[in-house]
Amino acid sequence: MSLSVNRTARYYVRPSEPTPADTLYLSVIDRVAGLRHMVRSLHVFKRGHEARRVIREALSKALVKYYPFAGRFIDPVGENEEVRVACTGDGVWFVEAEAGCSLEDVKYLDHPLMISQDELLPEPDPDMNALTLPLMLQVTEFTCGGFVVGLVSVHTIADGLGAGQLMNAIGAMARGLDKLPVDPTWARELIPNPPKLPQGPPPEFPSFKLQYYTTDLSPADISKTKARYFEATGQRCSTFDVSIAKAWQARVRAIRLGPREPVHVCFFANTRHLLQEVLPKDGGFYGNCFYTVTVTSTTESVSHAELVDVVRMIRDEKARLPARFAQWAVGDFKEDPYELTFSYNSLFVSDWTRLGFLEVDYGWGSPVHVIPFAYYQFMAVAIIGAPPEPKKGVRIMTQCVEKEHLLAFQQEMKAF
Repeated sequence: MSLSVNRTARYYVRPSEPTPADTLYLSVIDRVAGLRHMVRSLHVFKRGHEARRVIREALSKALVKYYPFAGRFIDPVGENEEVRVACTGDGVWFVEAEAGCSLEDVKYLDHPLMISQDELLPEPDPDMNALTLPLMLQVTEFTCGGFVVGLVSVHTIADGLGAGQLMNAIGAMARGLDKLPVDPTWARELIPNPPKLPQGPPPEFPSFKLQYYTTDLSPADISKTKARYFEATGQRCSTFDVSIAKAWQARVRAIRLGPREPVHVCFFANTRHLLQEVLPKDGGFYGNCFYTVTVTSTTESVSHAELVDVVRMIRDEKARLPARFAQWAVGDFKEDPYELTFSYNSLFVSDWTRLGFLEVDYGWGSPVHVIPFAYYQFMAVAIIGAPPEPKKGVRIMTQCVEKEHLLAFQQEMKAF
């Protein structure tokens, strides 16, 4: 048995039919500077047969409708220009690979990884500028017949729901369906474009020495908190609400800032439902369509609160989303909600459970495990995901505290 991965082929996969040669403009949300980064993830499938060939051919078919992913980003040259997408049809970078072991040998990539993520994610050629490519894929087949899809996408062209929509489209083509689950829509001009605020100083990117930690919340603990919240308020809360409240409170208690120091938790809320009058009725919009929700309190308030009270803080701010988004859309704001500030008193949370990745099926069933890697040393991050099957509950993957605070954070996360 070998835990090494051998990359056997690398090439571009182009659309299987001719596609428009347009130059497409991006929305004001797409063009947020902080979104020009690569989002990496691994998708583990227990069974397959010639998965590399099947997914390559399905990708080629899906790109006929999703042709902007086969194009290239054009960076602005003049002062008044913005980044655009040139629909060149040059293709998606695709890597084929083989592993010398079974998925069971590596615990279906449960944490800690026994194979480096770098071996399972697509590696661009040295002369390539990966940030000009909207999408890269690697399919690694294991000796058991299972496979792993390594996905790298640039957030500028699609949000998480949009990327999930594309992967489900590839799955539909792999299963031999005649048409896509939903027709994709570019329509970036339908996203509000409020007046810009005067340009301030460029954002600062501090360098923290953040430590990685993963923990699971059991269904029983989640249900217990939901029941307590209902008893206290007469309202229901979501699994996401409980997960984000737990992670935020545990972190605030662990880093022990001054009692009156402000602390923040920030997450990105889908706003497609708030634009249903202008977006296509049958869905299909895959561009960035979210609003930044920030909950602010003090160290003292969050640390001393019952968990259900932290849930209440989060739900109260979520309830303000429609009004806040409407104000932003007409330019009624003093601070740009998409210009983020990175500091140690802020936690950024991303929810990967409702993006569609857990439903992707290339013909042999949905993934048994999805592992996102959205970590940066300038921002404290918690990702809400699912543990590998057959485990139930929620997996919270974090890189959000420095070493001196790690033990306290671990203890707080384990205490429910």
